[in-house]
Amino acid sequence: MQLLREVVYRTPLTTRFRGLDVRDGLLLRGDAGWGELSPFWDYDDVESATWLRAAREAADVGFPAPVRDRVPVNVTVPAVGPERAREIVLASGGCRTAKVKVAQRDRSADGRPGALEPLEAEEARVAAVRAALDEVHGPGVGAIRVDANGGWSTDEALARIPVLDAAAGGLEYVEQPCATVPELAAVRRRLRSPVPVAADESIRRAADPLRVVREDAADVVVLKVQPLGGVRACLDLAEQVGLPVVVSSALESSVGLAAGVVLAAALPELPYACGLATSQLLVHDVVADPLLPVDGALPVRRPAPDATALAAAEPDPATRDRWLARYSRLAGLLDGVPA
Repeated sequence: MQLLREVVYRTPLTTRFRGLDVRDGLLLRGDAGWGELSPFWDYDDVESATWLRAAREAADVGFPAPVRDRVPVNVTVPAVGPERAREIVLASGGCRTAKVKVAQRDRSADGRPGALEPLEAEEARVAAVRAALDEVHGPGVGAIRVDANGGWSTDEALARIPVLDAAAGGLEYVEQPCATVPELAAVRRRLRSPVPVAADESIRRAADPLRVVREDAADVVVLKVQPLGGVRACLDLAEQVGLPVVVSSALESSVGLAAGVVLAAALPELPYACGLATSQLLVHDVVADPLLPVDGALPVRRPAPDATALAAAEPDPATRDRWLARYSRLAGLLDGVPA
């Protein structure tokens, strides 16, 4: 395999997201272009090696041909107050769909999860998003989905989803309300309001991603290119699952987002807006022309890293060394060579 050029980046986030204030990663250049390796730091090397497989596909192999030239996307609203939620929607580049983060918990000094955010705060956030979408697009035109990242128990999900459904004027779906497949199935079966259930972590972090289908635990699946090993691996999985697909990001730079856009553009059907408008969360992207939504959609293109943009996202030496060491270990795992 050819030797790739490696570039490390690090950027603050505009809003705290997934417990993070900064995002960093490694860009790889090959004959087919640029790929991105950016597993979160709480992922071990075995799980992270799949992310390298996706980066190598982008850099060395390239992508399948698209069947569409634009991909509709949602705006992502982190766990913020109502006024900030409204601002995010109004500045979203015309997105008609919003994904609202819920099920946030306090963190203790040692990082353990604490108290769940009050339902009233979640309800106010969703209601503010509903009002902002109505303001921009007209009453009832925009769609709202909520994402719990597996943070609720079954009982918490069953209690909260109907309230948020009402605040949204009808939820498009609830994403990963609980952590396990049996819990997803129970929520889907017992919900009083007919809100579809989407599976994310139960697909991308599962040894058996098809279990959600066998146990009738989801109506929609969320696919992310890096965690699942590349665009082609995702297309194969989508065919096996046989459920509607939403393509989402892993909070990458526009280099990594481009792979998600290509996946969404190559799917035979794309019934939902995709969660790929996350470049807006980066203070510094690594390209001069980031993948930002226009009229609620992203164009199908592959922006390349830019020297000026990379200079703004230059990491400290410790972060650079940490990524290069991680890359060496992951490459050894994939290639069967001890690090």
